[in-house]
Amino acid sequence: MDLIAEIYRRLYEAYGPQSWWPAETWFEVVVGAVLTQNTAWKNVEKAIENLKLVGLLEPRKLYETSDEFIGKLIKPAGFWKLKARRLKNLLKKLSEYDFDFYRLRESLTRDELLSVAGIGPETADSILLYAFEQPVFVIDNYTRRIFTRVGILNGKENYSQIQSMFHRAIKGIETMKEYHALLVEHAKRVCKKRGPKCNCCVLNDLCQFSKSTIQK
Repeated sequence: MDLIAEIYRRLYEAYGPQSWWPAETWFEVVVGAVLTQNTAWKNVEKAIENLKLVGLLEPRKLYETSDEFIGKLIKPAGFWKLKARRLKNLLKKLSEYDFDFYRLRESLTRDELLSVAGIGPETADSILLYAFEQPVFVIDNYTRRIFTRVGILNGKENYSQIQSMFHRAIKGIETMKEYHALLVEHAKRVCKKRGPKCNCCVLNDLCQFSKSTIQK
């Protein structure tokens, strides 16, 4: 059995299409990817709404706005001073392409994103996949948790190793989006960090963690 494909099939059947990332524009995805670092999405939504209310959810306008004012608007997302700087750092990189979506989609590289202070692999890949439609799978803590519990990972793999595993197993941008979103949904609803609901998990019979829990 191809476990990676089977897990996707079961999660899709259980939760249906997620249509993630929830954003109206590519730039909203970019901003959300930075703001969601170390906070819940509901907090990001409040910060993005603040930016929308004052007409600053546009790259050039945000780039020309002071860090202090940006920080006040994004305060609900936490670490607002740090995230304001990170947004500005990223905007400086995007300005090299004149904030042109098509130029960015065609030419902006992962290495360029990773060269920006405060942008790590998960944030960079979220931007590439969801904003610029590039076939890169996003690895987050939810993915690590689920696949370690199932027994596919041992918990010692680095980001690149896990990502390569997914790249070998799944193809297509839309599938990558859906799979990532389904893992997030499953981790939040069932495969929780504390108190996982193994008895109602659609992956129960595949999961080493569940089997060990039952044996105890």
